[in-house]
Amino acid sequence: MQWPETEAEAIALQLELAPRVDCHEPEGFSPRAVAGLDVDYRDDHVAAAVVVLDADSLIEIESATAITPVRFPYIPGLFSFRELPPLLAAIAKLTVTPDLLIADGHGLAHPRRFGLACHLGVVTGIPTIGVAKTPMGGYDAPADTRGATTPLVDKGETVGAALRTQRGVKPVFVSVGHRISLERACAEVLRLAPKYRQPETTRRADRLCRDARATER
Repeated sequence: MQWPETEAEAIALQLELAPRVDCHEPEGFSPRAVAGLDVDYRDDHVAAAVVVLDADSLIEIESATAITPVRFPYIPGLFSFRELPPLLAAIAKLTVTPDLLIADGHGLAHPRRFGLACHLGVVTGIPTIGVAKTPMGGYDAPADTRGATTPLVDKGETVGAALRTQRGVKPVFVSVGHRISLERACAEVLRLAPKYRQPETTRRADRLCRDARATER
């Protein structure tokens, strides 16, 4: 795939790829190896980490990191063009193919319905979920009960869900990336967040990419 060099080229590619997003999981979908992905910025480089966990035990199966130069400027709505290259480089180092990817960012909850999780899923073909800490759209606060959800809405369209993973903490914002339904995405995120606000996949990947940057310096 030719990598865009301008904002106009990146937006055009998003519009071209967005119709490929599939909001249905494969028949018999039962993910076992679940991967969390995150990035950390330092100067003109991006450190990416992928951590693969067993979905039931949350024991680490494998992990990998990659550090690449920043290839695209900071432009809201186009983060995937900065973060995708190192994330794909980290995934390529794995010997295990994940059944599910959990991206630290949005999927369909995006102005052009093609956030980082969608881009990652369409390129890899792996079912992907976006889990963000801040909303892209409006929502009503879900009940203070683990597993409670409310719609995340943008321009009158439901683009995700506010999900309460733990009582007494802010919700996370779940959206479809690729090859999964929103209902199933929320169920998988809840399964991966037994103790904390964020899924364990994201917590481990965040720690690993920060360690990678510290080591590189």
